[in-house]
Amino acid sequence: MKFKEIPYVRYTIEEGRSAFQKVTETLKHAKCVEDVLEAKKIYDKAAIGYATASSLANCRFTLNTHDRFYTEEVEYYDEVSPLFEELSVGFADMLLKSPFRKELEEKINPRFFKRAEIAQKTFSPEVIEDCQKENSIVTEYSKLMASMRFQWEGKTVPLSSLRGHLEDSDRNVRKKCAFAIGEGLREHAEELDGIYDRLVKIRTTIARKLGFSNFTQLGYLRMCRMDYDRDMVAAFRENVKESLVPCVSALKNKLAKELGYESLSFYDNEIYTTGTPPKPILNEKEIFEAAVEMYDDMNPEIGAFMRQMLENEAFDVEAREGKWGGGYCTTFPLYKQPFILANFNGSCGDVDVITHEFGHALAAYYVFKQGDLDLDVGGMETAECHSMSMEFLCWKYTEKFFGSMANAYRKKHLLSALSFIPYGVIVDEFQHEMYDHPEYTPTQRKEVYRNLEAKYRPYLDCTGIPYIEEGTRWQYQMHIFESPFYYIDYCLAQTVALWFLVKSRKDYEKALSDYLTFVKAGGQKSFQDLLKDAGIASPFKKGSLEEMCKKVLEISETL
Repeated sequence: MKFKEIPYVRYTIEEGRSAFQKVTETLKHAKCVEDVLEAKKIYDKAAIGYATASSLANCRFTLNTHDRFYTEEVEYYDEVSPLFEELSVGFADMLLKSPFRKELEEKINPRFFKRAEIAQKTFSPEVIEDCQKENSIVTEYSKLMASMRFQWEGKTVPLSSLRGHLEDSDRNVRKKCAFAIGEGLREHAEELDGIYDRLVKIRTTIARKLGFSNFTQLGYLRMCRMDYDRDMVAAFRENVKESLVPCVSALKNKLAKELGYESLSFYDNEIYTTGTPPKPILNEKEIFEAAVEMYDDMNPEIGAFMRQMLENEAFDVEAREGKWGGGYCTTFPLYKQPFILANFNGSCGDVDVITHEFGHALAAYYVFKQGDLDLDVGGMETAECHSMSMEFLCWKYTEKFFGSMANAYRKKHLLSALSFIPYGVIVDEFQHEMYDHPEYTPTQRKEVYRNLEAKYRPYLDCTGIPYIEEGTRWQYQMHIFESPFYYIDYCLAQTVALWFLVKSRKDYEKALSDYLTFVKAGGQKSFQDLLKDAGIASPFKKGSLEEMCKKVLEISETL
């Protein structure tokens, strides 16, 4: 079905409660495990209806944040989502306490019950009003970022469009862009500081009401982390500091010397090679045509799915007034339909959209086709492996999009991926510090961020750039506001994706086969088991990043 033809009808809390009552009655009179599974079917139907409606409302809101109807719908789901969560937790509790639990575990993946146990810890009726407040503040931030305008060459443009100029070959243009970003953000400094302060405080309140000492503990559970904990994440960050930071610093300092710069500034961070930075040689229409050819050749089933996405008009990539400034892949489960939103700006990121976000969509396709809807595509660290690894598996076809600049793109992509990981752990450690110290003032928060930049990106200088030099880069990293503790999953997944690249350079067909096995498993296996099956070292293991870095540098020397 074409995206524009998907009907939207609000899924009300009254409908949810009615379905929950039927579930409760069915379970109350259950005489065997089949009766329990019948109750689960009733619940699943309701959950899919709610997920589809809320996802569709949010999607259409992000396509046009000025749309009053969908703005009100999003506000409705902000208000009732904690009430739906109450129903979900209640259902999980009944299954966990079912007298047929043993038989259920033979018919339902044990990871389902682990997720249910986690859900019990993240919710209580006592925090419903606080969760509603949290949701409304997040929406306030999303609307602010979508409405924010920056001065550029006599025009006002959204941040998503402006940031493309940070890849310009002219350093003066990049500098001008960085100044425009800083000056534009500074106009909203009070709002940005205030929104984040309220989010930290309301999340801390929720956590303490649920019996946690701080939000960090609750944040991990909200991410449904079953396969690693805070100590393991800290060990990963230490791996990054010991192995990747020296490696990336050496590469960046070498590049600065080649470019003739005394040091690299914030506005040089998107430059990875000397000469003209690579850009797609194709326009929007041509990029999609090339993508179809690429996926057809890669694998017939993948190609057919790409064609299906296009036929369903399941991409929206135009940057425009009022549109949300990020990018994502979402799904409408009732229709088994993924959808991709992005903001093309003429940069390499345009190509990354039809590789990265398409990797997410492909994983959703396999869940709908043969997977386990309860476990979906897995944890976010697993989900991001699907997307980031697809980026590298598309290297084989880079000439289609970049022509003679293909190797320049590959080098940029590779070094960008390697350089991203230190940035990602900055975002992660920053959030740990913020929720460990909810009393911090805006000034203290900015000081923490500056110190983390010095720790993980010592080669980068922000001096002289309005507002950014104060330690505010994090204020337009939407995940910090909208999805706390999500960002480390990108870092973990990036290491996995780089290993898939290494594997693909040795044996492409084997790497693609291992990737598809990884993707099709979805959330049915643990992250660690998926890595083991793919023959990839755990990023938590001491020294594993050192070996990866060595192999990545070897590849970069061939480009």
